[in-house]
Amino acid sequence: MKDMNRLHKVLAIILFLSLLAGLVFSAVQMVHAPMEQSGDEAQRTKSDYLLMVVECVAGLLVMTLPSALEKRLSLRIPHIMYILYDVFLYCAVFLGEVHDFYYRVPYWDSILHFFSGLMLGTLGFILVDFLNRSSTTRVQLSPAFVCIFAFCFALAVGSIWEIYEYTMDSVMGLNMQKYMLADKTVKIGRDALQDTMKDIIIDTAASLLAAVIGYFSIKRHAQTTVK
Repeated sequence: MKDMNRLHKVLAIILFLSLLAGLVFSAVQMVHAPMEQSGDEAQRTKSDYLLMVVECVAGLLVMTLPSALEKRLSLRIPHIMYILYDVFLYCAVFLGEVHDFYYRVPYWDSILHFFSGLMLGTLGFILVDFLNRSSTTRVQLSPAFVCIFAFCFALAVGSIWEIYEYTMDSVMGLNMQKYMLADKTVKIGRDALQDTMKDIIIDTAASLLAAVIGYFSIKRHAQTTVK
C-alpha cells in the first residue's frame, strides 16, 4: 500500500512538471508560430499550439479531480486508480498533444479511449460500492443494476467529453476531434465524423467490457461471502 502511494506521488510530480513544461513551451511557440502553414506539413500553426495550451491547462486542472472527489464525498479511490489516471493524462496530453503522438503513433487515440472506458467503468463500480456501504444512503443494488449503472456512467462521461471537444473546436477553432489532417486538409462528409464515431464505439466497447468483468466479479464475491 505504501509503495503504491509513493509511486502515485512520484507519477503525479512527473505529470505536473511535464504538463507545466508543455504549457510554457506551447505558449512561447504560439507567439512566434504563423497563422497558416506555408507549404510544410510538419510546420505547426498558432491553432496547433493553442490546442496544446488548452490541453495542458485542462490536464493541470483535472489531475486533482480524483483527490477532490475523494475528499468531497469521503470516497475511497484505490491507489491503482490514481496511478492509471496519471498515466492516462500523461499519454493523452503530454505525449498525445505536445509530442504529437496522435499523428505519429497508429491507433494512439483509440488505445487511450479504450483505456479511459475501462477506467470510467471501474469508477462507476466504485461509486455504487460507496453508496452500498454508506451509512446514510443505505442503498442496496443488484449486481445487474450495478453493471448497467457502471456502463451508462462510463458512456455518459465519454459522450460529455465528445461534446467538450466539439465545443472547443467550434469556439476556439481547434482540432480536438481531428476533423483536419496534419496538413490542415479539412475532412468532408462521412470522413469528418469518423473520429468522433470511432471514439464513441470504442468507449462503448470498453465500458461494456468493464461492466461484464464487474458483474462476474460481484457474483463471485457474493458466492464467496455466502460460503
